[in-house]
Amino acid sequence: MNAIEKLFRKIPLRDKIILIDTLRILKQGQTYGLRIEKLSGSNFYKVRKGNFRFVFHYKNEGVVIDAVKLRNEKTYRGF
Repeated sequence: MNAIEKLFRKIPLRDKIILIDTLRILKQGQTYGLRIEKLSGSNFYKVRKGNFRFVFHYKNEGVVIDAVKLRNEKTYRGF
């Protein structure tokens, strides 16, 4: 079981809906309504949506999602 599946099992329904919708929007390449910011010193980007932080990068005209984390002080370490 990967980290996203573990996170999905722990969160309430309202947060599951936010998680699924944001993942779908990113994978389809539709970034309308999302504040995408580049992480300094890397090729990674972040999106904040609710209590979630999505870290991703672009590869071959598509989006590769690297991490989905709950917001805390350690969210962006390692990127």
